[in-house]
Amino acid sequence: MEKPFYPSSNPLSLMPHIHEKIDFTAEVFIVHQDKVLLRKHDKYKIWLSIGGHIELDEDPNQAALREVKEEVGLGVDLYNPHSTPFPISSGELIPPIFVNRHRINEKHEHVTLVYFATSSSDTVIESSSEKSQGWKWFTAQELDDSSYEIKEQIKYYAKKALQILSNS
Repeated sequence: MEKPFYPSSNPLSLMPHIHEKIDFTAEVFIVHQDKVLLRKHDKYKIWLSIGGHIELDEDPNQAALREVKEEVGLGVDLYNPHSTPFPISSGELIPPIFVNRHRINEKHEHVTLVYFATSSSDTVIESSSEKSQGWKWFTAQELDDSSYEIKEQIKYYAKKALQILSNS
């Protein structure tokens, strides 16, 4: 058996490809004025949060912020559940709100770090390189509208983000 090649001594740089079959991803549920942003995935045709793979040269917080900027052009503030913020120089990361593991296909899985964030704007700037079948800022009531066919896990996370981060 061939030994794995580790490009860096930084353990966070190993996250995307620790195992042949598992990738680490970050996803973000963004809240703005009592609405949460979801995107209709072009390949899977389902409503999902904003997110993607954690690259070898970034930590999970950097990946979350990068994916949001790439996919929807928004600057966001990640929600930190700790009452005392850590100084940036301390090296502490904002922890995810949830972590899950799910199968993409019979040979591939994702471990996903789920973040909540706020945005001061609801103006989505679609990237020419990111493909989507649409974006929508959902109210809590719209998340329950069966015509959108939002998966229960996505609905749960979206509602929890609204509960924690909404203005009202």
